Amino acid sequence: MEIPKDYDPLKVEPKWQKYWEKLGVHRFKRDDLQAPTYVIDTPPPYPSGEFHMGTALNWTYFDIVARYKRMRGFNVLFPQGWDCHGLPTEVQVEKKYGIRKGDLPAEKFRELCVKLTTENIAHMKEEMNSFGFSIDWTTEYRTMDPSYYGKTQLSFVQLYKKGLIYRGEHPVNWCPRCETAIADAEVEYQEKKTTLHYIKFRVPDEKETLTIATTRPEYLPACVAVAVHPDDKRYQKYVGEKLEVPPLGNLVKIIEDKEVDPHFGTGVVMICTFGDKTDVKWVKRYKLPVIKLIDERGRMTEASGKYSGMAIEEARRSIVKDLRESGLIEKQEEFPHAVGVCWRCKTPVEIVSKPQWFMRVLALNDRVIEEAKKIRWVPEHMLTRFIDWVKSMDWDWVISRQRIFATPIPAWYCTSCRQPIVAEEKQLPVNPVKDPPPVNQCPNCGGQKFEPEQDVLDTWMDSSITIAVHAGWPDLDPRLFPADLQPNGTDIIRTWDYYLMVRHLALLNKAPYKTVMINGMVLGTDGRAMHKSLGNYVDSSKARDKYGADALRQWAAIGASTGADIPFSWKDVEFSYRFLRKFWNAIRFASPYLKPEILRQDKNSVKLRPVDRWLLSRVNRLIKDVTGWLEDFQFNRALGELHNFVWHELCDMYIEEVKYRLYGKDQTSSGAAFTLGHVIMTTIKMLAPFVPHFAEEVYQTFFSAMEKQSSIHLTKWPEPDESAIDRLAEELGKIANKVVSALRQFKSARKLALNTAIPELIIYTPDQKLRKQLEEIVGDIAGTMQVKEIKILSEKPELEERLISVEPNFAKLGSRLRGDLKAVTEALRETNPKELSEQLQKGKITIPMPNKVIELTVDELKITKETVRKGHRVEVIDLTEPALTLLLPLGGFGK
Repeated sequence: MEIPKDYDPLKVEPKWQKYWEKLGVHRFKRDDLQAPTYVIDTPPPYPSGEFHMGTALNWTYFDIVARYKRMRGFNVLFPQGWDCHGLPTEVQVEKKYGIRKGDLPAEKFRELCVKLTTENIAHMKEEMNSFGFSIDWTTEYRTMDPSYYGKTQLSFVQLYKKGLIYRGEHPVNWCPRCETAIADAEVEYQEKKTTLHYIKFRVPDEKETLTIATTRPEYLPACVAVAVHPDDKRYQKYVGEKLEVPPLGNLVKIIEDKEVDPHFGTGVVMICTFGDKTDVKWVKRYKLPVIKLIDERGRMTEASGKYSGMAIEEARRSIVKDLRESGLIEKQEEFPHAVGVCWRCKTPVEIVSKPQWFMRVLALNDRVIEEAKKIRWVPEHMLTRFIDWVKSMDWDWVISRQRIFATPIPAWYCTSCRQPIVAEEKQLPVNPVKDPPPVNQCPNCGGQKFEPEQDVLDTWMDSSITIAVHAGWPDLDPRLFPADLQPNGTDIIRTWDYYLMVRHLALLNKAPYKTVMINGMVLGTDGRAMHKSLGNYVDSSKARDKYGADALRQWAAIGASTGADIPFSWKDVEFSYRFLRKFWNAIRFASPYLKPEILRQDKNSVKLRPVDRWLLSRVNRLIKDVTGWLEDFQFNRALGELHNFVWHELCDMYIEEVKYRLYGKDQTSSGAAFTLGHVIMTTIKMLAPFVPHFAEEVYQTFFSAMEKQSSIHLTKWPEPDESAIDRLAEELGKIANKVVSALRQFKSARKLALNTAIPELIIYTPDQKLRKQLEEIVGDIAGTMQVKEIKILSEKPELEERLISVEPNFAKLGSRLRGDLKAVTEALRETNPKELSEQLQKGKITIPMPNKVIELTVDELKITKETVRKGHRVEVIDLTEPALTLLLPLGGFGK
């Protein structure tokens, strides 16, 4: 068989991707009731059509775990779904076709969403496969299919029966651009500079005014009260009085409340419906009226008087203009403010009051925190982030949306009394717009006419039951629930991790996952978050098409510790590519020795030299280390150790140290061949989860005939041979490597070929233990570095240091000596070296000149010396750890 001279990932990788899928290497074996299962709840991505670097990072982590666990003997369920529904798809459709959701019939708009989603899924699936992700595609699901969203509806019906889902009118976060309610978890905050307006409110029947500072003057028409702190003496006389609200002139009462910050603005605040969540609290606490100021499209209602129909920003400008003209603006200040925006379109979010469907999550949150503390979090501090989010929640989860492309809420309303009628389980999946309700008359009033629920469910209602769905719910397979691993990014801890937990506790009364693994975000090469708008975006396919998927996977694995943000680095990707080529070349060198008859030998039956025992000990210790790091999900540590071992210990040291034995038919060559083959095969298996294509190519080319497995990914993970772990052998190997490295540097510095013979090497050490160790490895050192004779001395050699020449350091003396530089140079060359040496011992050299004396310090000179032993020049190399002195007589190397 002809072995390619170079490793070409762009040719190799597609070949093995097709091979794995054809053989079903990655499929979960449902009929295997013996092997332990390992379930990964893979996040169903939104089908945007783009497979960016962040996605590549996430799925590389997932895939490393899946491949590692399979090799450890687990029956791995690595499913893949698509979170199709929701705002992102609708927004993309609106942009693509230049429409708004209301411009088309709902069914036609939904068809466009399905069409776009199907196209995007096909592209993203192709990208996933090109990275070699070992997904079981027989488990693929799409949340927009009735087979899936019927289960979402089933969860809704069951929670409604438990009283955990209810309908009511309550202030909710509202996106005017998307025209829908959104949950707290979907509100992001952006720091913006705004204006703090100090506005005068007139006290009726008095000539005085009270000034109130606000960033939202457009909410003045919805002001329903004014509040001060009860301990603020400035305003105690006003409590219970009325105040006139400009510009419409309505009267409101002044109340007191301890939540008022007396240090913000003037210490007087207006309560509006609804400027923020504190307003919501106060309105409920004091049973204040609700003025609906802003409609679903972000325009002012009739309640705003002359400003009716204006967009929010326009109304703000108009009201400020009117206030200024009326002399009611006392002053204005620039003010930094955290503005809540829609997570998808970045439009500022308003708070409006509308009938919505809610899930009672606040009542479950103590249990959520209790269960979260029992779960393993990687890294550990992500638990704190989860708990902080849960504790910060003020409202129940609003689960209804005023959109189109989503799971229909399985409900109808009696047209007479507005009683909601929820579907029966046996009806599901159901579309209330097309399907009839489960009753002929209203159980509340007896009415016989019904209208369908037009709102739809939050997309998180779909994706928050994935673990139960993977396990076959409602017919739950106990092998598959709870999931062993819940992996996701830092950005969805407060959404996916939380919603999964609260929903499964509500449905099944059990935490849905055992371990949460959090990955960080990908940064651009400039250190900022990678984004097209910032000009630092790198297309994952571009990097993959240049260096191959395995190179990009290595960058993802080694870039940072799990949970930390990872800067993208072309340098790291290129290094990973070079690593594979270097290892391939090393394996090609070893190919004559990668034979079954050599590999099947027992290590006790072959003659091993100290360097063999060193490498065998190191590789077995490496198995323990890498296994430990993978169990802890520390991929960077595991791959970093593998890189270091392969590049430096195997390729740079060991292979060079055994070439003379293999080429020269040394009687211990079988030991070198055995060690080389065993270490390469073991290392390739440990690399398989990280670089699956490369590992498969090596395995199929050199090892499959011996192991009789159809894929390296179906082989067993290496187990450490404790009998091979030898601390003394590792010490010997370390000493040999130190000496060999020093001799390589010696040859390289003198531009000598590495195979240049060294006539003699003298090694000095007073340490008797070290002397005995050296005696064991002198043969390896001599053979590796072509040393004809090695002597080990325990008595310190007598060395003489001779001065050869002293020259001026022109860079330091040029400006000082100027015209005297030439004369000084000649004087130094003519002076006897012995005399110069004596002067140097005093720290300076004195040069007599006509009319003056010039003194030169040591750092102003270039001093050349040589070391002599018994009249012959020698090179002296001092090593530390271990402390050795190497002496190389230079006579045999010419000038």
